[in-house]
Amino acid sequence: MQEYLDQLNEAQLAPTIQKDGAMIVIAGAGSGKTRVLTYRIAFLMSKGVDPFSILALTFTNKAAREMKKRIADIVGTSEAKNLWMGTFHSIFAKILRFEGHQLGYPSNFTIYDTQDSQSVIRAVIKEMHLDKDVYKYKQVYSRISSYKNSLVTVKAYFNNPELMEADAMAKMPRLGEIYKSYCDKCFKAGAMDFDDLLLKTNELLTRFPATLAKYQNRFRYILVDEYQDTNHSQYLIVKALSDKFQNICVVGDDAQSIYAFRGANINNILNFQKDYDDVKTYRLEQNYRSTKNIVNAANSIIEKNKTRLDKVVWTANDEGVPIMINRTMTDGDEGRFVASNIFETQMNEQRKNGDFAILYRTNAQSRAMEDALRKRDIPYRIYGGLSFYQRKEIKDVLSYLRLILNPKDEEAIKRVINYPARGIGQTTIERLTVAANHYDRSMFEVMKVLDKLELNINNGTKNKLKNFVTMIESFQVVNQTMNAFEIAEHVAKKTGLLTELKKDGTPEGIARIENIEELLNGMRDFTEEQKELADATGSLSEFMEDVALATDLDNDKGDDDRVALMTVHLAKGLEFPYVYIVGMEEELFPSGMAMNTRAELEEERRLFYVALTRAEKQAYLTYTQSRYRWGKLIDAEPSRFIDEIAEEYKQYLTPITEHRYKPLLDADIFDEVDKSKLRLSKPVAGKAPTGPSEDQLRKLRRLKPVTSSADKNFDPAAANLNVGTFVEHVRFGKGRINKIEGVGADTKAEINFENGGLKKLLLRFAKLNVLDN
Repeated sequence: MQEYLDQLNEAQLAPTIQKDGAMIVIAGAGSGKTRVLTYRIAFLMSKGVDPFSILALTFTNKAAREMKKRIADIVGTSEAKNLWMGTFHSIFAKILRFEGHQLGYPSNFTIYDTQDSQSVIRAVIKEMHLDKDVYKYKQVYSRISSYKNSLVTVKAYFNNPELMEADAMAKMPRLGEIYKSYCDKCFKAGAMDFDDLLLKTNELLTRFPATLAKYQNRFRYILVDEYQDTNHSQYLIVKALSDKFQNICVVGDDAQSIYAFRGANINNILNFQKDYDDVKTYRLEQNYRSTKNIVNAANSIIEKNKTRLDKVVWTANDEGVPIMINRTMTDGDEGRFVASNIFETQMNEQRKNGDFAILYRTNAQSRAMEDALRKRDIPYRIYGGLSFYQRKEIKDVLSYLRLILNPKDEEAIKRVINYPARGIGQTTIERLTVAANHYDRSMFEVMKVLDKLELNINNGTKNKLKNFVTMIESFQVVNQTMNAFEIAEHVAKKTGLLTELKKDGTPEGIARIENIEELLNGMRDFTEEQKELADATGSLSEFMEDVALATDLDNDKGDDDRVALMTVHLAKGLEFPYVYIVGMEEELFPSGMAMNTRAELEEERRLFYVALTRAEKQAYLTYTQSRYRWGKLIDAEPSRFIDEIAEEYKQYLTPITEHRYKPLLDADIFDEVDKSKLRLSKPVAGKAPTGPSEDQLRKLRRLKPVTSSADKNFDPAAANLNVGTFVEHVRFGKGRINKIEGVGADTKAEINFENGGLKKLLLRFAKLNVLDN
């Protein structure tokens, strides 16, 4: 019956077979904490503990399902079904179904999701005749949510002058009234929102001692996973339920506490030993996931945090290779490096796509990675979000751009005709659709001749439709003289899309603005790259064609073998043989919005620790020297976290450069210039990167750079460029010149590339190296 215990090491076995009392298992990354929780529940049941009296709380339904399945394999499916196991919200909703009548709720109460809640709040603001630009419904919702999670009820709010004063200072003096009216409406509708599931459980256990005693007696053994991620409300419920028997086992890792923005309180795990009598502490410090280099590098990072529990994570795995650090010029180059490295590793190591993960701090960073992977035909999957070009705000911008090129595009019209809101309702859209079908014309054509048609649309709405048509036609005119980036930036501003998104100050709203910024960055990159091509203009139509081809590759064929792309927050609990952590730059990772206090910076460091410890075999950190922000090239600075990794565990694929200052004067005007000192970069101290191999040196000696400047008096013959010459291009690879035409600055070459096919390049811009045959 207990052969499963043989699968545990000594450190894992001790907490598994500790039956009674309060205990904390401090579990390092990859140390097998889920196995301990699972086997501990199976052990308790094997010792005669009724599964109905075991409560196991997890943070995801996925974790609960996996644990229940493992337990069922050991003790049998029927017994495993009797366990109270699930997320905090699902378990407490279950209790409230039984006991909610004591609080005046029906047993079949509705649970409002975020959109439901925000809709109610929007209605309350309207009924109270408040300025919706001051009382933004999403911000009000976030404020009310944080009150509930901090157990600030309506009554507690009105008894707290400091809170009321803070809201008055934020120009929302009536927020308390909105809070009360919102709660009244929910109660009247027999509904609880997500936060109520915690708040009302606390109310139930506080106001009704008999109910508390009932559930204290029922749940004699309580287990909590990811205890470091509990908020104050969850902490109090667990404390209340476990108070009688104190048979509580919490498992967690302070080094992986990364959800403070959701209200998680790291002090819950740091102070656990003060909350219970005779607490037994166990440490799982052996990492089974990663190589020694990865584990030691992660340790050298997290030891910089002052707020942490004492533990030393170690592994008996192989030494492995160092953490590889790579610098690129731009995020486009960063994407190409990652895609090329994945491709080469797949070839050399015979690895599947699913063995690779690309992690980033913000969702907007996925764009450059997606572009590079598509061009290499490497299938990928975005986790926790749509493909970049499928996100709502991106599709909104692209719909406007599609209308510029093809105003008959009915789907694009329906998507943006009333976004941002311009007073054109659904009824009007339906009438336009009927008219378009009746007259066999496009909706846009119908809108252009509204006065000539007999439609049941009032004059005010007609004027709004005419203004929409005029705006699209004005975009068509300016598009004739603008490149793709310029027209997209113009559209984003003139339509009011950016203004609309800036009104939403929530993290989601900020992310949407970042995504549009990233789209513009990608279009800027595209127009810069098109300058090299003699027969390309960087126009909107070229970009839209590029995007259309890109989205064709996003179709899911139901095959799971794909490179994983996700934010670091989503990667928690996962593992991959190869991990690429991209955008390792100050203001990005650590985030510029999370460096105001030591606590915030320490959470960012824990986030980086989580990212690094996802890797089993190899971890790459990449950063750029410059990134586009709103179409402007900004110098980027390497993340401090790179420096914090101990030198012996990292290796630079490119030497670190100091700040790149470009002199405004010609150095030759000065006497006795020692040109040996005019180096733009110097290798880092400590573990310098290894130099090129003999084969690489031989190859480098054969490469003859043509030119790096756009020389107006460019002479191809002087640069050894002739018909038949073999050349190499950074993007298109090796090729042969078929034809040269034009003179001076307008000299073009038709080159047949192995990877890029037939291209016509302007030679004064082209980045070509001549290859010796």
